[in-house]
Amino acid sequence: MTLPATVPEPSLSPGRLPRIALVGVHGFGERHLDNIARLSSAGKLELVAVADPVPPADGRLPAGVDVFDSLEALLAAYGTDMTPDVVIISTPIQTHAPLALKALAAGANVYLEKPPVASMAHYEEVLAAARAAGKLVQVGFQSLGSHAVPAIRNLVETGAIGEVRGISATGEWLRTKAYFKRSRWAGKRRLDGVDVVDGVATNALAHAVATGLRLAGTETVTDVRSVDTDLYRANDTESDDTTVVRVATAGTVLTCALTLCAPVQTAPAVTVYGTLGQLTFSYTEDRVEITSPEGTRIQDFARTDLLENLITARSEKDLLSPLAKTGAYVAVLEAIRTAEAPRLIDPAHITWVGEGDDAHAVVHDIGSWIRRAALGQATFAELGAPWASPATRPAASIDGTTVAVFQDGSSIRPTSSPRPYLHPVSTLAGTVVTDHVPADHVWHLGAGVAVQDVNGINFWGGRTYTRDAGAYVWRKDHGRIVTESVDHGDGRRLEQLSWIGPDGTRLIGEQREWRWSAVGQSIWQLTLDFALQTATDGTVLLGSPGSNGRPQGGYGGFFWRLPKVADATIWTADARGEDAVHGSVAPWLAWSGTFDAGSPAGVHGAESLGHPATLVFRASPQAPDPWFVRHSGYPGVGLSLAWESPVAVEPGKPIHRTVSVLIADGFLASQDIDQLIATLGETA
Repeated sequence: MTLPATVPEPSLSPGRLPRIALVGVHGFGERHLDNIARLSSAGKLELVAVADPVPPADGRLPAGVDVFDSLEALLAAYGTDMTPDVVIISTPIQTHAPLALKALAAGANVYLEKPPVASMAHYEEVLAAARAAGKLVQVGFQSLGSHAVPAIRNLVETGAIGEVRGISATGEWLRTKAYFKRSRWAGKRRLDGVDVVDGVATNALAHAVATGLRLAGTETVTDVRSVDTDLYRANDTESDDTTVVRVATAGTVLTCALTLCAPVQTAPAVTVYGTLGQLTFSYTEDRVEITSPEGTRIQDFARTDLLENLITARSEKDLLSPLAKTGAYVAVLEAIRTAEAPRLIDPAHITWVGEGDDAHAVVHDIGSWIRRAALGQATFAELGAPWASPATRPAASIDGTTVAVFQDGSSIRPTSSPRPYLHPVSTLAGTVVTDHVPADHVWHLGAGVAVQDVNGINFWGGRTYTRDAGAYVWRKDHGRIVTESVDHGDGRRLEQLSWIGPDGTRLIGEQREWRWSAVGQSIWQLTLDFALQTATDGTVLLGSPGSNGRPQGGYGGFFWRLPKVADATIWTADARGEDAVHGSVAPWLAWSGTFDAGSPAGVHGAESLGHPATLVFRASPQAPDPWFVRHSGYPGVGLSLAWESPVAVEPGKPIHRTVSVLIADGFLASQDIDQLIATLGETA
């Protein structure tokens, strides 16, 4: 973008009340009229004219205010000598840029409603025009006038919540059919060949995106490294109403998870996650919840009105929401504008509440998906939402039925230790028996291999338990496991993997083999065989929270994260219940229950009765590793490589383990399990 070599200092005319013109008096223009009346009564400005093809109702304007049917007519009537000091543009999105250009050319400063423009090209054009004219352009992101914004930035900069790990913006609103009928442009991506880009992230909840970007310190186009979009719609529109936008910036990642299809409307929020706490800003309420080592407190803030800020500003640096600092937001809008059209959500995953134009769509369990996306920095597609775009991934199949999908882990957030894993894993009847990126532990990833301490590097994800702290702490110690090569065949998949530290050092080389086969009409067997060998010149130590001093916390190695299971029963041949089997050594461990129970069949309908299934985990024949079992806090099963002491991986002496899992529809009893194992023989 080419800008003038010298930029004049813009200012409003001194010595008299600022003269205001409003373009667009209906819709959000009504709020501008109310705000103008408030500021006029306080003696801070004068409304001189409005422009709208549909005149305001009688009595809505003060006496003496001129009414025009267009901005062109208004500007022509006043001429260059009497041009209003500020023109407020509160019109359809696609008209923002053309009207702003006309107002700037006439010599007015501009208050431009959000979103400021409908494309990056328009943004560059308006910004260049404003600088060439030496005029101010304020963008109507009212949340940026909150005094909470600088307060949060100060708390972050002074280390009140430690180092920033990420930022999320979440919004769960509802909009009726009438909302999408309020104008010709509502719910449109384009209208009459012109970009509109209406949508949940670009209009209804645009403040969430803009506020998140500001708190991330991301203001200009060049501050944005990449934008991932995942767009859906439940309504009969062109635009998205349920969306994840993930923005990578120079310093962090902002994940915006937004919907207009919630069962009830709640206050949207932007959360800054730190290593010592977090800050949650409910921007419509100017309220911040501050969680730090000192505890949790709530603080309310005042707000500066953006129009008042504009009429008192003497230069761009005085503005709270200048056009120049919305470049990052426009970069997000541009990514949405150029993305594929939003995917229609299958009606089976939607419940309509209400009648006629008052009806609104509710996407099933949308609140849970919003939270998981925000916490996991993941899109709906990556999470595997049932209505999301299916990703094409290699799979394990039995007689034409997909029973497991192989994930490479490349989209997993860095602090979750990205690594390959299986999810979803299903019974032959289709019941899903794994979970990944759950809200309680977003670093739990289906079925696979993970170790929290490899020479001090965290290949498990999340916080690290250290002996010195005697607690879990956030550290910049997360490694990643990458796939070097794959040989995928019928009933078998061989992977060569590298375990790489945060500095790029290769610590472990792993050979991982998956095998799968039918056992009967309702049972199949999955076998994981892995060998870990040092990739350094010396010994590599594999540790765990248990080996670092946490009692009963020796997890690491094979781990299987289960989904929600109702009426779960956990047992071995000699013990029953979580407490009894946790830490025990036994040739097999069984987990049965009702999977998917309680998942919504509809907003007001009965909950799903779920599907009975049994998992039988068979221990490794190579070593008597204790079982790691969790149920009360979250459902998970593992075999522990380093229960109380670290395990050394010496050169030429790999650590080798083989684990098999029987995955059955229905409930199995101990005698059924014994018969199956006797028939199948030793795990190998």
